[in-house]
Amino acid sequence: MPRTDIRAALNDLVFSPDLDLNEAAERHITPDYVQRTDGNSLDREAFLAHIAHLRASVASGVIEVHQELFDGDQYADRHTATISMKDGSTLLMEVHLFGEFASDGRFRRVNETTLVLESPGDVR
Repeated sequence: MPRTDIRAALNDLVFSPDLDLNEAAERHITPDYVQRTDGNSLDREAFLAHIAHLRASVASGVIEVHQELFDGDQYADRHTATISMKDGSTLLMEVHLFGEFASDGRFRRVNETTLVLESPGDVR
């Protein structure tokens, strides 16, 4: 199985509402998946509940990877996510991510720090 990356994972998990969420998860994350974002940890079940909530609010999005490193089972990247919400607002985030792959190429662990550059409540 080819190794996943953040762009492919987020495109399937968040930005492809016609793709069954469990099928998308099987493509990109292991059964023992753990994600830690800004100090908050989620197991696979909680992560997928969060993604289901996002899918209900997100109209579309683009992931732009600025830096990406693979070293054995280790992964790191810096990317921005531009997310268009169904209410017409936009969310722009920069993410610094460190991950670990399982032997089958799916993410086993992800640790990330996010910086919101523009949020729906911003007045410009």
